[in-house]
Amino acid sequence: MTVGHEATAGPGTAGEQPPGLRALKKRRTRDALLRVALELFATQGYERTTVDEIADAVEVSQRTFFRYFASKEEVAFYVVQMIEGKFVEALRERPPAESPLQAMRKAVTSAWDSIGEAIEAVIPLELHMRTYQMIESTPALLATHLRRSAELEKEVSELIACREGLDVDADPRPRVAVAAFSGVMRVTEQLWGRGPDASIEAIRALTEMNLDCLGPALAENWRKPPCGKGRATG
Repeated sequence: MTVGHEATAGPGTAGEQPPGLRALKKRRTRDALLRVALELFATQGYERTTVDEIADAVEVSQRTFFRYFASKEEVAFYVVQMIEGKFVEALRERPPAESPLQAMRKAVTSAWDSIGEAIEAVIPLELHMRTYQMIESTPALLATHLRRSAELEKEVSELIACREGLDVDADPRPRVAVAAFSGVMRVTEQLWGRGPDASIEAIRALTEMNLDCLGPALAENWRKPPCGKGRATG
């Protein structure tokens, strides 16, 4: 994938580009590096892919790569971090009258449209699915993913505690609720990553179905019909 030559005219020269055009070129270079890196990670493996290989594929220098990303790991989690940010932002905007689990559920389901658009603005959804599979199958990245998930749980627990007027260190309920919700979301991501459908509609449907199972899984007799089945229709 070719982005173009790195050389640009010096300040004050006739070839100097306006700020808007420079910002556009920088974003295109960043997105090109991201797409190439994730494609290489997914096809030949994270550990086998080098920074030089990524930079060469985009026809820029290693130095240029490090202007945009601090490491290969940062590239691998770039879209994941973007998704997490969208969820936290949506959760902050939920009405205070909603219960914690209701607020988290509505935040994640309502955010999927903007999340999908944000992902597709930089990489295809299908590549994001393969990136998730790559993270799950790469021990070093999986360890980082679990650490990041714990950090996100802490942030969300503090946000929920603030919404409810609680001390997160004194009252365990925010952490317990967030841990349960996060567990459901992790199962959902795994099922989506292994499935044939990489669409936003597919992961939204899985999210809603699995969250429907949260209450029955914790409180009801499992000998009853599975959640989502045996319901009256009319």
